[in-house]
Amino acid sequence: MITSKTWFVARFFSSFLIAFNFGQVVTAKEKIILQSTTSTANSGLYEHILPVFEAQLNIAVRVVAVGTGQAIRNADNCDGDVLLVHAREAEERFVEEGKGVFRADVMYNDFVVVGPKHDPANLRALGTVREALRQVALTRSKFVSRSDDSGTHRKEMRLWASADYDPLPASGDWYLETGAGMGATLNTGVGLAAYVLTDRATWIAFNNKSDYEILVEGDPALFNQYGVIPISAEHCPSVSGNSALKFVAWILSETGQEAIESFELGGTQLFFPNASTNFEIDVPD
Repeated sequence: MITSKTWFVARFFSSFLIAFNFGQVVTAKEKIILQSTTSTANSGLYEHILPVFEAQLNIAVRVVAVGTGQAIRNADNCDGDVLLVHAREAEERFVEEGKGVFRADVMYNDFVVVGPKHDPANLRALGTVREALRQVALTRSKFVSRSDDSGTHRKEMRLWASADYDPLPASGDWYLETGAGMGATLNTGVGLAAYVLTDRATWIAFNNKSDYEILVEGDPALFNQYGVIPISAEHCPSVSGNSALKFVAWILSETGQEAIESFELGGTQLFFPNASTNFEIDVPD
């Protein structure tokens, strides 16, 4: 049994390997609920990394894949043990309100703007996403938004604000809102020959690209950070706190980070590990 001590992430996980002996047969399989995003789930990331985690720690993970806003609301309602989402301000607020134990960076990728190859607003020639969105508004070119309070939608609205433009008055005209996930929104965009903001991982995994291309990329404003949060047992007494901490420790460990790094589609890496290691995890008995 692990005694009540405070360990740095790497030291805790190393000791955990010894204490629990991954080869040992455990009778009852523990279970946790991971509230996460459609972008991580639809990319196939969890199908790649969770079998490794479950085989090593004998903890089953059920993923609930929704928009980040809904995932946070679900966690607030105690329907989950761990959050893995991408809306840093909301994540930090969740922890500050005592609903999460702590928040840690876990991995990143980026957002891109995709559109038809003929690029009616000529976004390809512009240097920043700010300029691109202003050009979309100026030319009244079709743009499809998730409008679902997801991390991607929240990012999009911040980007519009940085472009000094509010697209909502144009809703139903050139600005079209799906209220749906990333895959459905991309399908709508392709069907309407509209521009779409998407995370790169979902775009790479998307099968209905037609003549669509990435037209805006590489701007630092498109950086997409993911964070992981074990849900607080004080806020949600029913939470599987120990198992949640084991999952978080694993995904922040060298083993978990290597599992993320090794996930590729068509030879392209989709997520880049950058685990926080500058804080401590308190491991209860």
